[in-house]
Formats: sequence, structure tokens, C-alpha cells
Amino acid sequence: MKLQLFHAFWGMEGSLREKFERAAHHGYQGVETALLENRDRNEFKELLEEFQLLYIPQIFTHGNHEESFQEQLEQAMTFSPVFVNSHTGKDYMTEEEQFPLFEFALRKEQELGISVAHETHRGRAMFTPRATAKLLKQFPELKITADFSHFTCVCESLLHDQEADLALLIRRTLHTHGRVGFTQGPQVPHPAAPEYAEELARFEGWWDEIWQCRRQAGMLQTTVTPEFGPVNYMPRIPFTGEPTADLFEVNQFIAKRFLVKYE
Repeated sequence: MKLQLFHAFWGMEGSLREKFERAAHHGYQGVETALLENRDRNEFKELLEEFQLLYIPQIFTHGNHEESFQEQLEQAMTFSPVFVNSHTGKDYMTEEEQFPLFEFALRKEQELGISVAHETHRGRAMFTPRATAKLLKQFPELKITADFSHFTCVCESLLHDQEADLALLIRRTLHTHGRVGFTQGPQVPHPAAPEYAEELARFEGWWDEIWQCRRQAGMLQTTVTPEFGPVNYMPRIPFTGEPTADLFEVNQFIAKRFLVKYE
């Protein structure tokens, strides 16, 4: 099975071309970012072709969630994506509201012939392991983007008491976001810091399980996006407002650890 690393544009400085150049120069196979404004989409497509990079679009449902999901999914399809990563629904939705939305999403996947990975994310329908597991049990075809950093923050734990739900989530993971969270936030100040060794080990254990699960299922590749975020995801130094670490360097730290383990 082959590892495919995607470069996250979130928080990265520079022009669109500079971001593509950075991704290509550092050996990423693709890029992951939200859909751009209409005026930038042609340039984005041209750069994808020029640098021969794959693309994972991010979409975000809102308002009428079914309508916004369909609209953005159709826009994403014009880029010939590997698959689409979706922030779907809201945490306050009832099951009676969530279930029709995800049923609709699965139907649109089938109609358009594209896979969608629904990201485990604070504020969204999949904001805890239990909430996510409930949806996965209801819809056997549903797949996720595993970003467990949100879970450790929301649940204020490293989730040792939720192993059964996590095992189900790992089996249904299509894509992984490589960010390390902790019990008080979705992002440690720096994953290389020795004071966060326990958190790094816990997350790498989950990533190992995802890798093994996909390999046993006969998958040809596994996609990973190192996705630490900028300020205010990244903590700031008081009074100066400076970030505690260099964003690109932190994501590179995660990328290199994946390469060492899985290349």
C-alpha cells in the first residue's frame, strides 16, 4: 500500500503559485484546501495540471445543509478530485435532522460517482466518537476523515474509555488529518515537544491502526494531510501575539514521521 501525502494550504503564506511550488518541492502528491472563489478557480486548475498534483477539496455545509452540500459537491467535481472532505451538519442537530442529511449525502455520492469523507470535527455532526459511531452504525456506507484531535478536546481525554467506538471509526476511515490534539485543545503547541510525548504516541497509535486496517482491506493507497493550523488554532505567545511554532515546519515534522513509518 502506498502513502499519499497532501499539503494543507490552510494558514500558509504566499501566492497560489507559491503554495503549489512549496507542495511540489517538498514531495507532496497533492494539496488539500477549501474551494476557491470563482475568479481563482481557473488558475487553481491550471496549477494542478502544471504541477501534476492531486486535489482533495474541503466543503462546509451551512444554512440548508442539503442544498449547500449538493452545490459545493457539484463545484468540487469540476476539479476531478480524489475525493471530497466535508464538514457536515451541526452538533446541535437532532437525529431526525442528521439522518436525512447523511442519507442525502450518500445518495449524491452515488449519483455523482465521487467518495465523500465526513470530517470528525468540533461543532459538526461528528463531534464526538459516540456521535460519529451512531451515524456510522446507521449508514454502513458512510466514511470519515479521521481528525481525532477534536475528540480529545471535546471529550477532555485521550479517549481510553471509548475504544469500541474508536475501533469502528478506524475501520471506516477514508482519509486522515495528521494533527495532534490534547485534553485542553485541538492542537498541541508543537508535536515534537517532550511534554506532549504521550499525546503524540496516542495519535500515532491510532494512525498505525488506520494504516493496518486499510492494508488488510486491500487498499492501494492511504491519504494523509498533516494539518496543524495557524493562529488561533496554534497558541500565541502572550503580549507579542507571535505563534509558538512555524506552521510549515510543524506540518513537515508530521509528514516526515509518516514517511519514516510507512514509506
